[in-house]
Amino acid sequence: MRAFARLLDRLAFTPARNGKLTLLRSYFATAPDPERGWALASLTGALSFDEAKPQFIRKAVEARTDPQLFAMSYDYVGDLAETVALIWPSTPGANREPELPEVVDALRSASRREVQALLERWLDALDADGRWALLKLLTGGLRVGVSARLVKQALADMGGVDVAEVEEIWHSQNPPYEDVFAWLEKRSEKPSAETPARFRPVMLAQAIDEANDFPKLDPADYAAEWKWDGIRVQAAHEGGQKRLYSRTGDDIGKSFPDILAAMTWDGVIDGELLVIRDGKVASFADLQQRLNRKTADALLMEKFPAAIRAYDLLMDGDEDLRPLPFSERRKRLEIFVARAGSARLDLSPLQPFARWDELAKLRTQPPAGDPQIAEGLMLKRRDSIYEAGRPKGPWFKWKRDPRLIDAVLMYAQRGHGKRSGYYSDFTFGCWRKDDNGEDVLTPVGKAYFGFTDEELKQLDKFVRDNTVERFGPVRSVKATRDFGLVLEVAFEGIARSTRHKSGVAMRFPRINRIRWDKPAREADELPTLERMIEAAP
Repeated sequence: MRAFARLLDRLAFTPARNGKLTLLRSYFATAPDPERGWALASLTGALSFDEAKPQFIRKAVEARTDPQLFAMSYDYVGDLAETVALIWPSTPGANREPELPEVVDALRSASRREVQALLERWLDALDADGRWALLKLLTGGLRVGVSARLVKQALADMGGVDVAEVEEIWHSQNPPYEDVFAWLEKRSEKPSAETPARFRPVMLAQAIDEANDFPKLDPADYAAEWKWDGIRVQAAHEGGQKRLYSRTGDDIGKSFPDILAAMTWDGVIDGELLVIRDGKVASFADLQQRLNRKTADALLMEKFPAAIRAYDLLMDGDEDLRPLPFSERRKRLEIFVARAGSARLDLSPLQPFARWDELAKLRTQPPAGDPQIAEGLMLKRRDSIYEAGRPKGPWFKWKRDPRLIDAVLMYAQRGHGKRSGYYSDFTFGCWRKDDNGEDVLTPVGKAYFGFTDEELKQLDKFVRDNTVERFGPVRSVKATRDFGLVLEVAFEGIARSTRHKSGVAMRFPRINRIRWDKPAREADELPTLERMIEAAP
């Protein structure tokens, strides 16, 4: 466990992307099989232990330490694994330190009753760093600032191949990935990707630079369509197998059995997953009701009917269309969607334009009757092939300008990983009138990024200096008409929501600026956000 623990610790405290890549490459190049394979599975979310529950960790630590001391420590630290790793009483020489493969093998076969004893034995044998890594492994919440895509990039760098090649074979491989490492180290041939309904690495767009890009581009060379506000998906039906993938290759089909059932066609579609009622796209807030669920019952599917709005066609039956130009793929897509004749599949319409100024005007006018459901526009070269990654030039995204409000900081919560020592998750609110006509704050959103490290320290100090109540790891901050910290919040869209007390839900809120200069009484009111919804086309 020692090398794996060291890797996690250094990843958590290395902010730069290139630094994390260096750490990952070095570990994968030096760690033996199958240790590195299990580490890879853990880092990419492909490893879980159904019988290992956080309650076992709490039970174990409360049996070894004062429960009140543990509760107070956990409240202060804000992270279960870190708290237990630090507070667990050391027992030097109690047991042999376990290796990562040994831990994985034991947990994969252990019953729920056996997990408790295994956990205590391992915690006794490990030092604080090892205990932290073990607990992160068990709970699956590594929180070390790496995505599955970044880990795959490190593998690609290690083997001197394109990351698209790693993604192409990923779903045909299983932990501990010994065939993958053998290929990357030139000890064997590339593993076969020929598995039914496999994931094809997606093509991504560059953000357009209005001042520099448009003068160089000919509008006649590009097609435009709306950038719909859902999640990018790839729907694959091949060899009798059906899969629904996120843009990063995660299989999300279990959350959308209605989509899988409607996939009666053979092929692979690139599109946007949306909630669509009577041909109208619902807000992202409605789609959120379906996301990250292990299952979806009939009532949920009826209330929030999911559908795919198709952008592109990668496979038509057994024919690979990716080498064809976009204009040809688009014609085939139109025929494909019409032939499918499914209420769960429709076509993203192209938007005609002749000049860039016409497109600029269109960008400010979301589709009529579908408020808040388009993030902006996509531009695609008519002659572009479908290539994995983010090539410069073929595709551009031109997002709408973000909306801004001034809100007052109300609550703060400790972060995770390298932020576990700081209050970094901030809930903010806007003013409204209560039943007595008094001005009160109503929470309207939560943000945990958009600020620099230096600003994080300033925000953390403000929270500590102005805490008025404590609710576990959450702090209530002083916020009145005469005193409070105003945050300028940027967000992409807003919609009505029955899940939130305010009645509104923001899309991608982030802190745009800290308004140290602005009095709390001058922050925005809730009706301002409601008018934004009403004013949408």
